[in-house]
Amino acid sequence: MAEDALKEQIYTIPLRSVKDLPRYRRADKAMTLIRNYLIKHMKVEPNQVKLHKTINEKVWERGMQKPPSFIRVRAAKFEDGVVEAELA
Repeated sequence: MAEDALKEQIYTIPLRSVKDLPRYRRADKAMTLIRNYLIKHMKVEPNQVKLHKTINEKVWERGMQKPPSFIRVRAAKFEDGVVEAELA
């Protein structure tokens, strides 16, 4: 992450609730949960969250039906309000 970030935090995001969904929706919902978690905890608008491709690769690593139960991400909030997240 860059040095000009106002706030940088490592979050462990629980994804257990995706196990309640049909198997064909789990990875998609996991990505939505990650984005919504960062919106809530970093207090930004939905269009200001940028997820790095490593997060997507980690969620989809075992396919659509078996996303991880949790994921650790490093999120940085910049002066313009943009949040960039990458795999921790």
